Amino acid sequence: MKITEIRLGMLRVPLKTPFKTALRTVDTVHDVVVQIHTDSGHIGWGEAPATAVITGDTHGSIIEAIATCIGPRLIGREVADLNRNCTLVQGAMIHNTSAKAAVEIALYDLWAQLHNAPLYQMLGGGEPVITSDITISVDHIDKMVADSLSALERGFESLKIKVGKDIGLDIERVKAIHAAVDGRALLRLDANQGWTAKQAVFAMTALENAGVELELLEQPVKADDIAGLKYVTDRVNTPVMADESAFSPLQAIDLIQQRAADIINIKLMKTGGLSNAIKVADIAALHGVPCMIGCMLESSISVAAAVHLAVAKSDVISKVDLDGPSLCAFNPVTGGVNFNESEITISDAPGLGIVQVDALEMLSA
Repeated sequence: MKITEIRLGMLRVPLKTPFKTALRTVDTVHDVVVQIHTDSGHIGWGEAPATAVITGDTHGSIIEAIATCIGPRLIGREVADLNRNCTLVQGAMIHNTSAKAAVEIALYDLWAQLHNAPLYQMLGGGEPVITSDITISVDHIDKMVADSLSALERGFESLKIKVGKDIGLDIERVKAIHAAVDGRALLRLDANQGWTAKQAVFAMTALENAGVELELLEQPVKADDIAGLKYVTDRVNTPVMADESAFSPLQAIDLIQQRAADIINIKLMKTGGLSNAIKVADIAALHGVPCMIGCMLESSISVAAAVHLAVAKSDVISKVDLDGPSLCAFNPVTGGVNFNESEITISDAPGLGIVQVDALEMLSA
């Protein structure tokens, strides 16, 4: 099975409600979709969102990176030569992790199709069912409480609360949600780099003293403020998770060695795809550090790959934040992984199992 062509398209899927964080507000999943075609007729699927404020990738940069730097290296390559193909992707250019991730996802999809097995089985196996949390966007207190209660009614048992815009109001937001759902859901707090280290300690001390139990605090400080992240980790009881501070395997090693975080959040769009995500998970496992698997605003194309990884590495990936498809107004993908609110299940179809993607606008060559 040889790679013959790489095609690109654009996918737009409206969200049920706007997605709001300390960094941005988005109302539509608008992603670049990758199709890798082969001489056997098999197609590998990948996807990447534009997340300029996090990864630095825009639609234009993703398309250009794949079309001119990454894609040409793969034409004519054997799908079976996965490690070498991934090395070519990672070495094509520096940064541009989302573009690399989209291509790698498609390569892994084809590799598993070649062996006629679901991707998670090729990555080591596991139980093909996981449970995700859902994001509660930062908003007025009444709206966040209402969204939290609605999530419980839909069967979600873990809520990821977005904060980071106003330290005083953030504390009141969390207190109100905790009071409304106490005992019925785990609460995860995501500050999206919105606080300083001292603000984070102040907020967490206030919440802990008020009896608010949180499963974790995610990325309270700026991505490059590792000293600040460690400052928070050393001074609060709630486990602290690194997200934007942890892109690469080397960064994961540095965070673990400095004891700057208790948990590492793995996202394929940060690591540049599955090959480095696997390395991060293995590094964390060696050091006894748990991981979360997360996603950007992605559809069930690329999130499916994250699901397969989470199942195969469930010994270390103990927390799941793959709610992107659940936030969408509809699922454009036929086949593949089934996203049913909090419950996510993998079929026994080869690769990612994707049969068709609706609402896909192909780009001209």
